[in-house]
Amino acid sequence: MKKETPLDFPVDDLISQRWSSRAFDPSFFLDEKAMCSLFEAARWAPSCYGDQPWKFIAYNKQDATAWARILNCLSVGNQNWAMDASLLIVVCANTKFNHNGEPNRFGQYDTGAAAENLCLQATSMGLSAHQMGGFNSEKTRELAKVPKDFDIMACIAVGRALNEEDLSVEQKEKESVQRKRKPINEIYSINEWK
Repeated sequence: MKKETPLDFPVDDLISQRWSSRAFDPSFFLDEKAMCSLFEAARWAPSCYGDQPWKFIAYNKQDATAWARILNCLSVGNQNWAMDASLLIVVCANTKFNHNGEPNRFGQYDTGAAAENLCLQATSMGLSAHQMGGFNSEKTRELAKVPKDFDIMACIAVGRALNEEDLSVEQKEKESVQRKRKPINEIYSINEWK
């Protein structure tokens, strides 16, 4: 399913076509080559000092045991739709610089850039990626063995969006809601905060 993006100004198609589906094709499985392409895109995101403070932990639906464990870390509302995705990814940000061990106040910002690269790569591959904050952080940390120096930022569900004709009535209702964003004049100003 494609979703229209109501633009006020032109942007690249890759950006306008990216959206966060909640209806995935449960029969689709992501192969290793495609999965590596997602992480290759993330690898080339910009970061302070080129430090790459991110770490992604992938759970492929083909490993049913690990998949069920990470799915159980999500909120019930997210479990209801994420269970049909092909891949679940835990996104982590190092709180310290790799090169000197000092606090890295840019780690979360840089990790967000890497996550967006991953999402845009998914879009370019005809996939959908949905970032979510509804998960149990401590349960996820324990399951994924995330070190304490890393913040768990998000989970991302990746898969192939369900074809429109295969959507249930409830899914169609949710997926067809028009995309909304703040007006452009509310997100930037020139020379000072306005």
